[in-house]
Order: sequence, then C-alpha cells, then structure tokens
Amino acid sequence: MAENSTHQNFDAPAYTARGTARDRVSLPAELFDGTVNMPVMHQVVKAFLANQRQANAHTKTRGLVIGGNKKPWKQKGTGRARQGSTRAPHWVGGGTVFGPTNERNYKEEVPRQLRQLARRSALNARARENAIVVVDAFNYDAPKTRQMLDLLAVLGVADRKVLVLTDSVKPAVFLSARNLPNAHVMPYSDASTYHILWSDVVVIESAALGQALDPVAEAEPAARPAAAKKPAKQAATKAATKAGGKTAAAKAPAKRAAKTKES
Repeated sequence: MAENSTHQNFDAPAYTARGTARDRVSLPAELFDGTVNMPVMHQVVKAFLANQRQANAHTKTRGLVIGGNKKPWKQKGTGRARQGSTRAPHWVGGGTVFGPTNERNYKEEVPRQLRQLARRSALNARARENAIVVVDAFNYDAPKTRQMLDLLAVLGVADRKVLVLTDSVKPAVFLSARNLPNAHVMPYSDASTYHILWSDVVVIESAALGQALDPVAEAEPAARPAAAKKPAKQAATKAATKAGGKTAAAKAPAKRAAKTKES
C-alpha cells in the first residue's frame, strides 16, 4: 500500500532535560496525522545516499594510457595478426573499455515537497511505534556526557539508536552526545528522512514542535560521594619517603664539596 493514513491523534511521553517525568503531551495534528508513504520515503532516502557518493574510481581509456604510438610490427609479412598499438584494450597494459571515470555524477534531485512528505511520513512511522519522546528544553550550561547519558538511561533508550532534535543549534548538547556511539544530535530543521529512519527513538525538544511546556519543580542532582581518605599509615610512609628524598638531595652538595677539598 503506497500511502497509509489513519488520521489519529498521537501523544508522547514528556520529560525535563534532567529526566523528570511529566504528563504526556499531544503531538501537533498538522504534522502527526498518521500518514506513512513508503515509496516516497524510499525515493528520498535513496537520493540522500546517492548524494553522499563521490566519483573516486577512475580508469584510463586507450587514449589516456601513456605510450603505444608506435606500431608493434609491420603490417604484412610476419604471419601474426595486424596490430596498430600496444595500448589497445586487448593488450596487457592497454586501456580499459567502459570503465568507471571521475566524470560520473551521482547527484539526484528531489522536489522540496517530496522531501517534506517523506520526513513527515518518517515521523509518523516513529509515532505509530511509540518511539517519540518530548523534552521540554535542553538548557545545558556546559557539555557533559554524563548528563546526556543519565537522561537516556531514564528514558530507557541508552542501548538503542537515538536521534535528538533540538530547537536550534546547541553546541553544549551536541558535544554532550558526541562521545555516545548510538546518539546523534542535530537541529530539528536539519533532520532528514534518513536520520529519522536510522534511529530507533526520536527525542524532540518541545520548542521544535512549537509547544511551550510549563516548568516543573526538579530535585537537584545528587552530589557525587567524596573520595575516601588515605589510611594514616600510608600517608605517614609517603611523608617519610618525601622527607628522605629531600635530605638526600641536601647532603649531595656537601659530599661533592668535601671531595673537592680533599683533592
């Protein structure tokens, strides 16, 4: 079936950036209408992957191979077949026939409306699978991988491929997930059909969907336990070793001076 539309209302679980659960929110009906167009998604993803290619393979035809201008032997009288060049395709070291060249263009043009339909279909496919999660705001002051990892653990998707879509370019959020192999962060406007279908779960910032969620009270994250103090005996041994080293260093110049005096 080319197009499958159910026209149902979708909702999604909502969380804060620290992982505090909120009430479920309704996804915008103008975007999440249940329409999933498989042929269009296939066409757009195929074009996206084709546009990533570049023509690196390049072979030489007989006109590009160096040499071969001299006739290998005379036309008649040798008993062998006539040959005009040693760079003909049937000769070892000759040119290639119909080989790949770097002039090939893999680019495929897709109309903008078709790309939009494919992206909307991909989002609806994830909504049908209950794989859409809304986060109110990613207000990270500094990049911290632990903060992003804790959020994904609360969502229960730490071991799945996650696409995080932010309202705008947010370097702190991007850097927080850059070291996580299964997480990818990008602005909502830059997400393509390929990126959405690549992921198992799509985490979307509420502002990207045009929704403003009311703030909720959050508990401060628990402080990390302090490092255990070193045993007294170990500290005393270390101090004694340090003092012994200093004493030896101080005695060394005196010994050198005494030897110089004797000589």
